[in-house]
Amino acid sequence: MSTPTVLFVCVHNAGRSQMAAGWLRHLAGDRVQVLSAGSAPAAGINPVAVEAMAEVGIDIAGEQPKLLSDAAVESSDVVITMGCGDACPFYPGTRYEDWALDDPAGQGIEAVRPIRDEIRGRVEELIASLS
Repeated sequence: MSTPTVLFVCVHNAGRSQMAAGWLRHLAGDRVQVLSAGSAPAAGINPVAVEAMAEVGIDIAGEQPKLLSDAAVESSDVVITMGCGDACPFYPGTRYEDWALDDPAGQGIEAVRPIRDEIRGRVEELIASLS
């Protein structure tokens, strides 16, 4: 069986989608190809998201927000959206999920930790569904 590709998409690709990608890389290793992108990427990763992930031993500091492309969506088996709405192109045969998560932008570490932990739980469910 081929390695599934999962694309995480949020508006700025600076918080939620980067944390989800970090969790999936950490928990699934090379069993899943992980992509992330944003419909309007920020200049850099949210430093509070970086801090929250570092607390659990996952380094996302070297990541850079990327612009969502049709090619990334088309090459993905699963597309997880987090508030990008209609900006995501749709391809028949691709599995789409929308994860309603609070946006960590402008939040302090106390508010971002529960978002990080909720994302972990959803990523664990995602991995189980891919097996």
